[in-house]
Amino acid sequence: MNKALKVLLFGLLAVSLFLVVGCGDDQGDSQSEQGTGDTEDEGEVVEVAGELVVYSSRNENFVQPLLDKFEEETGITVLALHGANPLQLQQEAGNVQADVFISNDMGAMGYLHNQGILEGADIDGIDSIPADFRADDNAYFAISARSRGFIYNKDMITEEEMPKSIEDLFDPKWSEVENGYAITRGGNGGMIGNVSALRFEWGDDKTAEWVSAIRENAAGIYEGHGDIRRAVGAGEHSFGLVNNYYFHQQLLEPSDNNVGFIYVDQEEDQMGVIANAAGAGLVSGAPNQENAIVFLEWLLEPENQVAFVGESLELLINSEYGAQYPEEVEPYIVEFDELKVQDMPIKELGNYFEGTTNLIEDSGLDLDLR
Repeated sequence: MNKALKVLLFGLLAVSLFLVVGCGDDQGDSQSEQGTGDTEDEGEVVEVAGELVVYSSRNENFVQPLLDKFEEETGITVLALHGANPLQLQQEAGNVQADVFISNDMGAMGYLHNQGILEGADIDGIDSIPADFRADDNAYFAISARSRGFIYNKDMITEEEMPKSIEDLFDPKWSEVENGYAITRGGNGGMIGNVSALRFEWGDDKTAEWVSAIRENAAGIYEGHGDIRRAVGAGEHSFGLVNNYYFHQQLLEPSDNNVGFIYVDQEEDQMGVIANAAGAGLVSGAPNQENAIVFLEWLLEPENQVAFVGESLELLINSEYGAQYPEEVEPYIVEFDELKVQDMPIKELGNYFEGTTNLIEDSGLDLDLR
């Protein structure tokens, strides 16, 4: 397929997505009633032989090189929609566009699976993924993992002075540290997973109080964790709540890199660090299902699991496959088997996803920045 045709197809896909999403209600969380997939025109973009349509909520800088590698090695043309919201797949259930969904949050994957948006399949190589990190029917699986904790500016606060537990954020005293601390908006996938894990551990009442506390006490609320790591590195806040690989990324900055990281809740009587994972799933009714399965099986090859991590600096679930880290980061890599991790199966996050978003908003933390 030549370059011009590929651009044209992507443009048609974008128009189709605009029309589908526009049919939803004002909140964007109801399934579109338009389109049954029966008309001759529907699906023409994704029915061209040799194509794969990928929706991704993962950072484009990490995903696109992976898709380029797949396209080069297989000859299958990949059309990618970056920045996709998991609920977009639910809206398009009557007019399926995507073949594969890539997500940073296993809660979103589990939720879509529970709603019948992702479906199982026989996938060669799936046994390389531990059972706790994949659906029972292989509808989705994780490749890389991360944990929650605090990135902090060493010029502003010492390791000894830092909070050591996620529960410490109930205390308003942390708003009094120099320039305070930072969190993400409530709809960030990492925050949703964090709150879901706390609901599993504490129940809804205590978790809602925690969300209200951080909303009240945080000095800064940001769109994403990359914004937080840069702000902490620059001294705009003493610390921030992020996934551990953002600490790894900040270490590579040419300046503002005098940062440390606290893996929280590591004492014997504490719950352990909250974990989440990134991976891929098969969309139910995928127009190019054969190519989707080709992609998922390709992704499970060891070298491509390493490529999935890419420049994100996350941790491979299969650490023996040998992800390479820059020399500035390597001394700070802490594998999961070295940590006390919360006793909650990653797959359990999907059962909390929908209720968690409601709890977050009810507790006063907006899902989107306003």
